[in-house]
Amino acid sequence: MSAEPTLLLGGLVFAEGPRWRDGRLWFSDMHAHEVVAVDERGVRETVAEVPGCPSGLGWLPDGRLLVVSMEDRRLLRMENGRLTEHADLSHLAPFHCNDMVVDTRGNAFVGNFGFDLHRSEKTRNTCLIHVAADGRARVAAEDLCFPNGMVVTPDGRTLVVAESFGRCLTAFDLAPDGTITNRRLWAALDFYPDGIALDAEGCIWAASPITPGSFRRIAHGGQVLQQIDVADRAAFACALGGADRRTLFLLEASDASPHANLRRGNARIRTVRVDTAGAGLP
Repeated sequence: MSAEPTLLLGGLVFAEGPRWRDGRLWFSDMHAHEVVAVDERGVRETVAEVPGCPSGLGWLPDGRLLVVSMEDRRLLRMENGRLTEHADLSHLAPFHCNDMVVDTRGNAFVGNFGFDLHRSEKTRNTCLIHVAADGRARVAAEDLCFPNGMVVTPDGRTLVVAESFGRCLTAFDLAPDGTITNRRLWAALDFYPDGIALDAEGCIWAASPITPGSFRRIAHGGQVLQQIDVADRAAFACALGGADRRTLFLLEASDASPHANLRRGNARIRTVRVDTAGAGLP
């Protein structure tokens, strides 16, 4: 791993949900209400505007983009350059939706806060929502503590969910129809995991959203194998991408609260080269 991360893109409000696809990093600049794609030279494009705050991103098998709209609790689909509703999740998610992973069959798994985090409501558990490729939505699992970042293993048979306030990574068996069973602890952690990324050795990079922040490479069971410290900001999400999937994209911000009058420059994306390539989804 190279010694020091380098800046890829600054001037962001709050970046989340990074995904590597077609030679670019796609992400949500959540409180700028934008879905953005940036190449490895730092050339960016605003792909879509989402008034309800974008979060998790993914793609259907035919290549259509899916975007979580947080505040109105909807999953949107890109059709001919415009976003349309793919699924209304407001009857299933008790508070804002957040991150998402979409498997190769078009099964989307969408997390939600479960409570008003930024107004200091009492923590309470919530559900994980499954949205089929045709837009049908249902509760996939109950009693998760802030389901957040997610990955799917390369064989498509295991889903791992970061339970932020549960301070753990939780695994499920994943069936072709999107049913998840056999819930089990993948790793107990001593921090609050946010966005995660899976590598080819079966380890997971997890962001620690506390200032000073860090990105930690976790082995199955919880051992920390590597750590990248962020001296001046919190760490919120990460992704493995680049031509060989050995570039780790680090999404960092000074503040996360939408009540803090966030401005451009609050967030940035840096990169660092790592030894083990990314694997699975996203």
